[in-house]
Parts: sequence; structure tokens; C-alpha cells
Amino acid sequence: MATKNAPPAIETNLAPAKPPFWNDPEKRALLFQILLVVGIFVFFAYIFSNTLYNLEKRGINTGFGFLSSPAGFGIAQTLIPYTEADSFATTFVVGLLNTLLVAVLGIFLATILGFTIGIARLSKNWLVSRIAMTYIEIFRNIPLLLQILFWYRAIVPMLPGPRQSQALGDTVFLNNRGLFLPKPIGEPGFGWTLIAFAVAVLGVFLLKRWARLRQENTGQQFPVFWTSVGLLIGLPGLVFLLTGSPLTWELPALKGFNFQGGIGIIPELGALLLALTIYTAAFIAEIVRSGIQSVYKGQTEAAAALGLRPNRALQLVIIPQAMRVIIPQLTSQYLNLTKNSSLGVAIGYPDLVAVFAGTALNQSGQAVEIIFMTMLVYLVISLVISGLMNWYNRRMALVER
Repeated sequence: MATKNAPPAIETNLAPAKPPFWNDPEKRALLFQILLVVGIFVFFAYIFSNTLYNLEKRGINTGFGFLSSPAGFGIAQTLIPYTEADSFATTFVVGLLNTLLVAVLGIFLATILGFTIGIARLSKNWLVSRIAMTYIEIFRNIPLLLQILFWYRAIVPMLPGPRQSQALGDTVFLNNRGLFLPKPIGEPGFGWTLIAFAVAVLGVFLLKRWARLRQENTGQQFPVFWTSVGLLIGLPGLVFLLTGSPLTWELPALKGFNFQGGIGIIPELGALLLALTIYTAAFIAEIVRSGIQSVYKGQTEAAAALGLRPNRALQLVIIPQAMRVIIPQLTSQYLNLTKNSSLGVAIGYPDLVAVFAGTALNQSGQAVEIIFMTMLVYLVISLVISGLMNWYNRRMALVER
């Protein structure tokens, strides 16, 4: 039995002793990270200083002063004015623009073709589904470089010569020298048409946003697609007519051994773009198929119960949910296509690798600077694509309330 005069218990509020630095997991992890960063910095600093020492010992000039020197060579395709007297800096810009041209066109065409093939792969029509499957299994299992060489070495030589060109009227010509199209030349006043087109694009954006809010509030759908098409064509077309049609066309004409004037698409660009599009679209098709199949089947049944036709259910219910699975994988394919465009050097396409990291390097001898700039360009392009796709992925992600 407890005694009545027992002394009261003594309460202590002593804080737990802090562990030593080497026993604190957070501080120890921070120390290791700092040591790793310092080690990486020291390693690259050693590589840089050793490279400069070896270059100086062999009498090789370093720095980027060579960019102002004249290049002294021509380029088959240029999106900006260029002559042999222009500097190496201009060749860098020309190669960069040619690389971006292939990347942008390839991403656009491969996305359209890939989505079409991916949806066709899930078609209930046996023939359509098997054709899509055959396309995927053939083109994604043949090396890309081999496909590029096939289109350039096997298909392009089969085209007729300039004098026997395949013609569409007197405006479009196709031969083994390339595809020649009419070139639009804007006259004074054509700028109003461009302004009207920009206004139409802004109007489409606002219209789409209004239609989405209207559907959320009332449940009523608005024909955004056809209205947008009418706005994009009608408004610029009306302004174009009111300003007196200030646009002329420069038609290609056969002069000597080839066509002059107009817009010329060289065979190297056509073969590279065709191979990149077909190859990447095969992978995108499988990504689309997996994304659609990841959507719960009950969503399709619910859309049918609401009276939505299959194409509307696919557009409004299935694809928006599948995009959450498709986008991350699609980003990788966009990055692969952009980097794979450098394979165009195998057929002489004048991209950044062929023009700057190839011919310009041989002419100037500045290997370290040129390779560094080329690698940096591909890194920046890849980071930009990743950033845009990650932003789009966040917009498509589910938002919890």
C-alpha cells in the first residue's frame, strides 16, 4: 500500500541530445552532395585546362574568333540569304535553321500519322487493324539509317530528270533534283492579311475557351472546329480581297539543267523527312494504342449510354483521358526525332552537323569550339521541347479539388 507522505515525482523537460554531425542523416547527405559537386567541378576543370594546354602546345589557336572569318563554301539549302563570302557564324545559323526545319516538320507530320495509325490499330475492321499492325511492325523494326538510305538511294534515283519532270499543271514539278513549288511574293498591303490571320488565331483561342466554359455551365456543345476553320479562312480571305489581292506567285521554270525560281525542296530534305516521319510515327502509334487501352472500358460504355457516337466519344471522352498516358512517352519520341535528324549527314542534308560540325570544322580546324557549340544547341533544343511538353502535361493532368 502506498504511503500518504510519499515525495512527489520530479518532472524533467530535458530536450533530447542532438546527434553528432557524422550521425545526422540530413547533414551527412548534404555533405556528400557538396563533395560530389566539388568533385565533378574539379574533374571538368582539369579536363578543360588539360585540353587548353595540349592545344597551345601544338600551336592550335583557341577561342571563338574564327566565327567572323569567311566560310568559303556553299550550302545547298539555305532559309536565309547566304554566299560563300559569309562568315562561319552565318553557316552556324544556316545549319541550325535547317535542323529546326526538319525537327518541326517531322514532329508535326509524325504526330498526325502516328495518331491515325494508332487509332486504326484499334479499329473493329479486321483489314484496317491488320494494315496498321503491319505498318507498325515493319517500320519500327528497320533501322532508321537504313530507311533514310533506302528513300535516298533507291527511290529518288527512280524519279525522272528535270526535262521529263512530273508536272501538276505548270506550277508544281517533281524530278530527281527535288520538288519545285510556286513562291508567294507579298506586295504592299499584304501585311493587313497577315494581321487579320493573327487576329483570327487569337479569336479561335478565345472561342475555344468560351465554348469550354459554356459546356461546363450548360452542358451544350458548340461547333468549335468548323467555326474555327471558317474564321481562319474567312477573315484573312475577306481582308485579302478588300486590299486588292496584294500577292503574286513566282513560278519555277526550267533553265539549263534544272529549275530556277519558286521554292525548291532538295531530295535530301524529302528523303530525311519522309524516313523520320514514317519511323517515328510507328512508335507514336503504339503509344497512342496503349494510351487508349489504358482508359477504363466503362468510360466508353458511359459515353454510349449518353448517346455519343463513337467518333464523338473518342474525341470528347477517350482521347482526353488517354493523353495523360500518351504525353510523357510522346515527349521521348519528339526528342528522339530531333536528335535523329542528325543522321541526315549520311545523305548530305545540310543540317547543323553536316554544315557546321562537318565542313566548317574541316575548314577552320576549331574542333573543340565547334563540337561544344553543336552539343549545346542540341541540349538547348531538347530542354525546350521537354519544357513545353511538361507544361502541356501539367495542363492535362487531373486537378484534385
